[in-house]
Amino acid sequence: MEFLTTQFLLDILAIVLIDLLLAGDNAVVIALAVKSLPARERKIGITLGAGFAVALRIVLTFFAAQLLQVQFVKLIGGLLILWIAVKLLMQDAENEEGGREAANLWQAMLYIVVADITMSTDNILAIAGTSKGNVGLLVFGLGLSIPFVVFTSNLLSRIMDRFPIIVWIGAAILGRVGGEMIMTDPWVHDTFHPAKWLEYGVQVVLTVGVVAAGKILIRRTRQKKQVSS
Repeated sequence: MEFLTTQFLLDILAIVLIDLLLAGDNAVVIALAVKSLPARERKIGITLGAGFAVALRIVLTFFAAQLLQVQFVKLIGGLLILWIAVKLLMQDAENEEGGREAANLWQAMLYIVVADITMSTDNILAIAGTSKGNVGLLVFGLGLSIPFVVFTSNLLSRIMDRFPIIVWIGAAILGRVGGEMIMTDPWVHDTFHPAKWLEYGVQVVLTVGVVAAGKILIRRTRQKKQVSS
C-alpha cells in the first residue's frame, strides 16, 4: 500500500514531467507541417499527427532498446530530420508568396510520421524506464503525450501565424535534434569517438546550417522565378 501511495505516485509525476519535456520536439514538427493548411485541415492534421505519434510509440516501445543499438538508424534519422526542416522552410516561404497552393494534408502527415519515427526512440526509453515494467504506467505515459502534443502544436501553429520568425526558430530546433541524433548514432560514436565538445559543436553548426540552407534555397528559387517570368 505504501508503494501505491508513494513510489507509484512519484513515477506518475515523473512520467508527466517527461511528457511535458519531450512533447516539444514533436510539437515543433507538427506545427511546422500543418502551418500552411486551412484552419479546418490544420485541426485534423494536429489531431491525427499526435495520434499517429502515440501509435508509433506504442509499436516502437517493444523495439526501442534494440533500435538504438543498430548502426545507421539514428544517423539516417538525423539526416531525414534535417531534410524535413529545410523542406518545411521552403514550403512555408512558397505559401507566403502565393507561389503554390497550401500544403496537402497527407503531405503534412507524411512529414509528421517520418519525423516521429526517427525522433521517438529516446523518448520511449525515458517513459519505459520510468514505468519500470508497469504496463499501466507505460500506457498512461504514452496516452498522456497526446493532449500535451495537441495543445503545444495548436499553440505553436497560432504563434507562427502571428510571428513568422518562429518558423525559422522551429527549423533551427529540428537542426539541433538532427545533429544530436547523428552524433549519438552507434556507428558514428564507435568510429570517430567524438568528444562532448564536438557533439555540441556539430549540433550548433547544423542548427545554423538548416537556417542558412533554407535561406539560400529560398533565394535561388525566387531568382529562378524572376528569370522565368
